[in-house]
Amino acid sequence: MSLLEKINNKKIPAHVAIIMDGNGRWAKERGLERAYGHKEGVVAVRKVVEAASQAGVSYLTIYAFSTENWNRPNEEVDALMELMVHAIVKETPDLIKNGVKLVAIGDYERLPVKTRAALDKSIKQTAKGDSITLILALSYSSKWEITQALRNMIVDVKNQQLSTEDLDEETLSSYLSTKNIPDPDLLIRTGGEKRISNFLLWQLAYAELYFTDIFWPDFGEEQLYEAISDFQCRERRFGKTSEQIEAERKNNLNNL
Repeated sequence: MSLLEKINNKKIPAHVAIIMDGNGRWAKERGLERAYGHKEGVVAVRKVVEAASQAGVSYLTIYAFSTENWNRPNEEVDALMELMVHAIVKETPDLIKNGVKLVAIGDYERLPVKTRAALDKSIKQTAKGDSITLILALSYSSKWEITQALRNMIVDVKNQQLSTEDLDEETLSSYLSTKNIPDPDLLIRTGGEKRISNFLLWQLAYAELYFTDIFWPDFGEEQLYEAISDFQCRERRFGKTSEQIEAERKNNLNNL
């Protein structure tokens, strides 16, 4: 029996974010080049997107390439960019078929022209997808995103399009690249590391964190459902007490 059948469909996280870690180590353990691990990582992405959609997740953000990843050896970066172009072109027909809407966040201008072209085309072709929104964090880092938001806010203040009196959390959120996307409920990181790695720092303020030693190429449907099941066992208080949460739950039941 799949874990999907045991999940409470009334407590599905609306937005799941994933740090896909361990591709290189997965390949190294098998005596293979790191590039092979990244190729298998693409296969895992396909499985997890389908599984997330089947579970009822509305938004799935995957950390595909950070701004810090540009510091990796040139040959690895070039191979990753080529792989992304190939994967985007290959997967787009299935994304359309399965109702997946593709969105990208990150420092777009740093991407190679070929990568941007493939991404732009896929985003346009999948724009009507209504099953799940797949957010690709590509050439992304949270510090870069927040810095860009602050720069844009300063420009708008100078142009009198924004007042300093209006500066609050909601305003800053509206300047982020995720402004039309709800904050993640659940963050999953594979590969055994237990850190956020400059990923959605603002948006993850109240997300539940789930870490697993499984390398990303081995992470599939059942592993996603296990993470969601663990999420459903958490008490999300958002600064309140357990007693307050319980009282609100009972009040909501009485109002049904």
